[in-house]
Amino acid sequence: MKKNQPYNPFLVAGYFSPDYFCDREIEASKIMSALENDRSISLISPRRFGKTGLIHHAFYKLLEKNKDTICIYFDIYSTQNLNDFVKIFAEKVIGKTEGSVEKAMKTIAFLFKSFRPVLSYDALTGMPELSVKIEPEFTQQSLQEVFSYLKESKKRCYIAIDEFQQVSEYQEKGTEALLRSYIQFLPNVKFIFAGSRQHLMNEMFLSAKRPFYQSTQIMPLGTIDKDKYFQFANNHFQKNKFSITQECFQTVYSLFEGHTWYIQAILNRLYEYRKKIDVPNVYCAINELLEENAYSYQELLKAYSEVQVNLLMAIAAEKIVQNITAGDFISKYHLKNASSISRALKKLTDNELVYKSEKGYTIYDRFFGLWLKRKIK
Repeated sequence: MKKNQPYNPFLVAGYFSPDYFCDREIEASKIMSALENDRSISLISPRRFGKTGLIHHAFYKLLEKNKDTICIYFDIYSTQNLNDFVKIFAEKVIGKTEGSVEKAMKTIAFLFKSFRPVLSYDALTGMPELSVKIEPEFTQQSLQEVFSYLKESKKRCYIAIDEFQQVSEYQEKGTEALLRSYIQFLPNVKFIFAGSRQHLMNEMFLSAKRPFYQSTQIMPLGTIDKDKYFQFANNHFQKNKFSITQECFQTVYSLFEGHTWYIQAILNRLYEYRKKIDVPNVYCAINELLEENAYSYQELLKAYSEVQVNLLMAIAAEKIVQNITAGDFISKYHLKNASSISRALKKLTDNELVYKSEKGYTIYDRFFGLWLKRKIK
């Protein structure tokens, strides 16, 4: 194995290099072209579809073209309010633009008046780490300072904010309008707003009542072409003198309907077997993953009511349900009345256990869906 390459080419987390990234050539080109021509992007797809990898891939290509470009990525899924957002935003922007912890510390001390730097050291590596502390009463002032810093730096900068729909749920009213008021006056900075909750993202960027209306190029993310994905997978198998048949790959792709992360997870296991792969090996890999996750799935169900669990299992059995409150669906799985089902569905969709697509309602976690379906039998 060469230095600086992953042991298993089918990554299930992170981004390594174009050699370990499958296709998305058209999508990456669209993102690069939009950013380079001063258009921000709204990237929308379900979770685990490959948004994050695509963003890092586009950034990799942009930096290949111009090493002076600054590319910043951060995920705000865990944030609960504007103060959380500003903290992450400030740390990423200052840390990336200054290049070192020492420079960043000096910049904060000199330019930023509303928050203070906190220097700590990684327990494993001993490397210095920078964080900032922002008092709640100075949140908006801190946000203004970070945007002013970006503007005055005059550096070409691309910023990707993952799970951007989270800002619509902050307790502070007017957060979207506040962010938009700064972003629209940053000529040297363009954004990728990525999100996995389609209805929230659509409302934010497609509703004329919202501040970000028509402010970005909308880009939904679809599945990777099946033939290109097979070629990518087969090439990596053949490099190590074992193989996967087209029939096996077709089985994996069909089972998960082209959903990228789940395909990668199965390919990762199949590659681990280090032999010619046949269809029974595919189901062996799936069984391994379901068994490994069985305890967490059991614990997850304990947090939900009987009505909610029964609805989950019914959706898993059908795989896709167009009309949850339809009489035939309710009677088939002995569910309660339509109003109870509607309340249960809201809880499950709010907690992202159930996802609504154009085809209907489905279990968000594909492995969880398979595990539930097996429990019914």
